[in-house]
Amino acid sequence: MGPGDLSEIIKGIAMVKVPRLLAATATLDDAAVYRMSPRTALLATVDFFTPVVDSPRSFGRIAAANSLSDIYAMGGKPFLALNVFCGSTEALPARDLREILKGGEEKTREAGAVVAGGHSVEDKEIKFGLCALGTVDPRKVVFNSGARPGDSLVLTKPLGIGLMTTGIKSGVLPKRSVSKVTRVMEELNAGASRVMMQVGVNACTDVTGFGFLGHLRELAAAGGVDIEVEAGSVPVMGEAYDMLEAGFIPGGLWTNRHHFAPWVTAVDVGAETLNVLYDPQTSGGLIISVAAAKADKLLGRLKRAGVGQASIVGKVLAKGKGSIIVR
Repeated sequence: MGPGDLSEIIKGIAMVKVPRLLAATATLDDAAVYRMSPRTALLATVDFFTPVVDSPRSFGRIAAANSLSDIYAMGGKPFLALNVFCGSTEALPARDLREILKGGEEKTREAGAVVAGGHSVEDKEIKFGLCALGTVDPRKVVFNSGARPGDSLVLTKPLGIGLMTTGIKSGVLPKRSVSKVTRVMEELNAGASRVMMQVGVNACTDVTGFGFLGHLRELAAAGGVDIEVEAGSVPVMGEAYDMLEAGFIPGGLWTNRHHFAPWVTAVDVGAETLNVLYDPQTSGGLIISVAAAKADKLLGRLKRAGVGQASIVGKVLAKGKGSIIVR
């Protein structure tokens, strides 16, 4: 399902308005937020997808990290998860399924949460992920709608994941590069989330299937602001350009470009660079909108926390209609 398809489908469906429900489908936030008490809100999200690497254990870790990312994007801490698995013993040997589940449990435990069961469905195509629950102080939730004019934009992981995993599926990405992109996808956004909550930020979202520009467009539209991106400052894994040049391009890149291009204006930026910014990511980093006066403090603390490739990639210009200028 491409960008915009779901929003069109649910447009005519009435959503129940509940005072305790602070974020749901209508807000396009990363997780639902339900206030349980004055100081505790429940975060709920679910995500699952087909394998992006050959190693079953790594796929389980990546899928779990990706699912938990929505909790981190809203400033929360995960505490419980349920497995979501689609497949069959014909499509996947039992030992490989066990490895996927082990990988998911390992990454969930690293996040300080517990896997408490799950659900499976017979399917010819393998899919795995989590339904994840977390908690957050309802007074401190980081929504995707809070970006303010003058804010700096920080990205915490490099781009290029979709192009590189397409190279993995095609058997052309070198082993060292497979290890490199696997490490990036397996990395939890826990450290980045913890630091942004300590510093205090205005908005956040994570970068997944809609790509950097797609999720940036959602953040801009939700906040009613226009945004400028400095293309040369965006961290990108070099192998992504190799895959792009060789023609190993994920279909989602073209889907993202087709859908989000009307809101994007490129100034002196080549098509190759622009395509990487549309590349669909799996378990990507966070885009954080922070007051410019706090940007260096945020960046410094991120790097000390081990988020080594975090970079200031742009700024919020002014109130607007969610347009993006890429320079």
